[in-house]
Amino acid sequence: MTSPIKKMNVLAIGAHPDDIEIGCGGALAKYASYGHNIYLLIATNGAIGGVSKIRKKEQQRSADILNARAVFWGGYFDTELEVHKESIMKVETTIKKVNPDSIFVNFPDDTHQDHRHIAAITNSATRYIRNVLFYETPTTQNFQPNVFVDIGKDFLKTKTELLKAHESQINRTNISGVSILEVAQSTAHFRGVQARVEYAEAFQSLRLFINI
Repeated sequence: MTSPIKKMNVLAIGAHPDDIEIGCGGALAKYASYGHNIYLLIATNGAIGGVSKIRKKEQQRSADILNARAVFWGGYFDTELEVHKESIMKVETTIKKVNPDSIFVNFPDDTHQDHRHIAAITNSATRYIRNVLFYETPTTQNFQPNVFVDIGKDFLKTKTELLKAHESQINRTNISGVSILEVAQSTAHFRGVQARVEYAEAFQSLRLFINI
């Protein structure tokens, strides 16, 4: 007789509102569909990319679509996130509250300093966590994924809805005339080709624990 699936706690960490959705929104939606507990930690208010109050509302709207258990905020100003004891302790505090089985976070090689810094902060704060995966965003560099999640059409659709919740950011990309929705779909297709499926999200593992 098979035992019931253990409900896992999954913590996704992003430097800004919408980083998580573009990086691992499909995987989170897939986890949530199996009843696993989703938690979000956003380090900054994203004010340089928009109005902080609006961006917080958009983030909560996205979290509601995911049925996330909680959204935690780091309280830092956009572009002012630094790697130091206080910021590491804030992530550690969230980890203690959530007790995550897996953590997703921005990839460390990136043109945006907040992305680089939250990756370094998380690297220190997760030294006792078995599963830590880096996700990509449009500003990521030198990304060589070794883990793929098949998100298919259904979870790509959910990922699109998550990104639409961040209404103020849809057309704020580094490619003129291309929306974040188009970036998400083309990336999912490309990573799907690499993974031999239709649509996928890709990750690079800091640590990946396989229990046989």
